[in-house]
Amino acid sequence: MDKLITVREAAGYLLIHPQTLYKWRKQGKIPYSKINGQIRFKKENINDLLEKSSYRPSQIFDILPQPEKELDISLAEYDKRFLRSQRVNNKMARWRYSDGIVYQIKNQGGSKSWGIEYRDENGKRKQRIVPNAQSREDAMIALHKKVREVFDLQNCIAKPKRIGFCEYSDLYLQDYAMVAKESGKTDEYRLKRIREFFKVIDDLRDIKPLMIQKFRAVRLEEGVSKVTTNREIQLLKKMFNVAIEENYLEENPAKKIKLYSELDTVRDRVLSEEEEPRLFNELAEHVRPFVFVALHTGMRKGELLKLKWQNVDFEKRQIKVEKTKSKKVRFIPINSVLFDELSKLKLKRGKEQRVFPFKYTQTAWENARRRAGLDDLTFHDLRRTFGTRLLEAGVDIVTISKLYGHSSVLVTQRYLHPKDKLSREAVEALVKKPDEKSKNEEKLLDICETKKEERLKNFAIHSFSMN
Repeated sequence: MDKLITVREAAGYLLIHPQTLYKWRKQGKIPYSKINGQIRFKKENINDLLEKSSYRPSQIFDILPQPEKELDISLAEYDKRFLRSQRVNNKMARWRYSDGIVYQIKNQGGSKSWGIEYRDENGKRKQRIVPNAQSREDAMIALHKKVREVFDLQNCIAKPKRIGFCEYSDLYLQDYAMVAKESGKTDEYRLKRIREFFKVIDDLRDIKPLMIQKFRAVRLEEGVSKVTTNREIQLLKKMFNVAIEENYLEENPAKKIKLYSELDTVRDRVLSEEEEPRLFNELAEHVRPFVFVALHTGMRKGELLKLKWQNVDFEKRQIKVEKTKSKKVRFIPINSVLFDELSKLKLKRGKEQRVFPFKYTQTAWENARRRAGLDDLTFHDLRRTFGTRLLEAGVDIVTISKLYGHSSVLVTQRYLHPKDKLSREAVEALVKKPDEKSKNEEKLLDICETKKEERLKNFAIHSFSMN
């Protein structure tokens, strides 16, 4: 079914006054429909009208120049295509085109001025003198600019607003990242370095893909990893998408920037059972339970800091994790050793709402791992250790993925790094010892003999019944 449009929409499409469209309707120039007393037109009929008549406003927009530029075709060619009438006398000269009128008037002092006449978004006639216009071509460029503005208003096409990168980054952080994202603080940290490069940009529309590529090259020269540049490019992509929604940009300049592959950068560091006592011996007293819970739940650092006692169910022995990275609630069972540790911690905390009522300091963690000789261990490696130990204990990857809160087991696979010993045992299972091999052969022969006897017995019963 063809889409029906209103009188105003059709008039805006044809660049005519609505009254003209009503006149054409009465003259039978264009078919129409009446729905509940309202006049509606089919867009297909309007296009047919344009094809059959010499009046083609769509051609005008194909060659409309941008402001302060020359016409794309010569003035003579433009007149040949779109000039409807021309009138010249001693006081005024008028050129009527499909989209409006250009005129020249004589002033009292003998000088001449150029003006334009057009219809605004409400169909009202407007006349304007064009400042500094020196020719009819200058006046026509001003006319086209006004016609474009009217067309945009009639079709709800908003023009991008001008804003500098630093000003926009502040708006992005305050109104979006800190409100709608759990990683708002991370965005704020990354934007500090990004702003240093783009601080000279006073209009977001001036940012081009080549400029973003140059920013990434500069960051790599500074010694950051490809993974870090990927996160920065992802942040820019998100910022520019929000800028499009807020009408600061028409398209995303980072859209076609490809990210580096991270397949060769998968981190496989886990805390071994031998290293664990060394680490706990060096941990501060208030940080020790924090690390213990991380090892037995696989929770992220931010999730632990936001965890409240109301989400720790001692009766059901489970922890409810609400403020997650994926914004999905997940439940983590509490094992026996974790139950004892949380019970002691609950008695110690008293009426405190949060399980860990302190701001996690990087210094305490770094000092402990340095003293333990584990300089390459990060706190997030504890989350990786949690999943790896479950895998080594025989837990299936689907269950591990659910405990992690991952959307796919493919993400979980990046976290799991079983010991070499487990891999060797798995491969060794293919090798069968000679005595085991002979036993399997004997078992297979017994099965075959039993099945043979069953077939003979069934055959005998069948033959007896036939006789």
